[in-house]
Amino acid sequence: MNVDFSKLEPYVPFILTGIWTTLKFVFVSALIGLLLGTVLALMKISKSRLLKAFADGYTSIFRGTPLILQLIIIYYGVPQLTGYDMPEFLAAIAAFGLNSAAYVSEIIRAGIMAVDKGQREAAQALGVPYRPMMLDIILPQAVKNILPALMNEFITLTKESAIVSTIGYLDLMRRAQIVGANLYRNFEALLFVGLIYWVMVFIMTSIGRRVERRLRQSDIG
Repeated sequence: MNVDFSKLEPYVPFILTGIWTTLKFVFVSALIGLLLGTVLALMKISKSRLLKAFADGYTSIFRGTPLILQLIIIYYGVPQLTGYDMPEFLAAIAAFGLNSAAYVSEIIRAGIMAVDKGQREAAQALGVPYRPMMLDIILPQAVKNILPALMNEFITLTKESAIVSTIGYLDLMRRAQIVGANLYRNFEALLFVGLIYWVMVFIMTSIGRRVERRLRQSDIG
């Protein structure tokens, strides 16, 4: 087997820098997805047919097309239409944030619908306006139901983040490709980066399980 990890040693700092580069855009994308997804979820359960149609159409488009296609359209298509040369980071967070929002909206909608209808009826009977009712009564209860699913969405974003290497963004995957090209040895670099991804996902999964246990304990208590 022609495998020699010692040749990879000088490039390790360059690759490790990609951890922060990757997590930075994943965190920003997740935040955009959470905020926009919350708005879309509220639109889906609203009484306005127009808002429902818009939210459902948005979700259908972004869940029904490949993420890599959305990324390439934003990175290459937007400059063609607007003349604005979009940076890789901005294109990455736009594509991943918009895509994540479609999935998060369904997670939050399901969590809201899982809250006992009696809570909403009691709030309406007491004359609580819709907005305070959602923010102070319904959403806090829904959070317990959706946190594990939101954590899974964040893990999925982290794994799928390797796609941004296709537009030249210097994430972990792109750095592994650069190192492999310089060394004419791709296996070592790719395996090393694969291990880094696995460690990151393992840590996130452990955190998610700990959150789930605490939520279960709070429900029992």
